[in-house]
Amino acid sequence: MITPRQSRAARALLGWTQETLADEARVSLTALKRLESESGLRVHEGTCDQVRRAFEAAGIVFLSTNEGEGVLLTSKQAKKARSP
Repeated sequence: MITPRQSRAARALLGWTQETLADEARVSLTALKRLESESGLRVHEGTCDQVRRAFEAAGIVFLSTNEGEGVLLTSKQAKKARSP
C-alpha cells in the first residue's frame, strides 16, 4: 500500500503534478487527491494499484522497513528524466 507521503515524495522526484500522475495512472484527479490526503479518506484498492504501477513504470521503487518508509528513483530513470 502506498502512503500519502510516499505518493507526494515520488511525484516530487519525478517532477509530476497531481494532474500528470492522474493521467499516467489513468485515475481521476479526485481519487488521487483522496489517496494523497492525510485525512484517512478511503481509496479503492484498484486506484492504489494503478498509481503504484504508474510510479514503478517511471522508475520509482517503494521502500518500507521497520524504521520507516520512503521512495527511490532508480538512477537509470533519473538520468532519463534529466535529459532534454
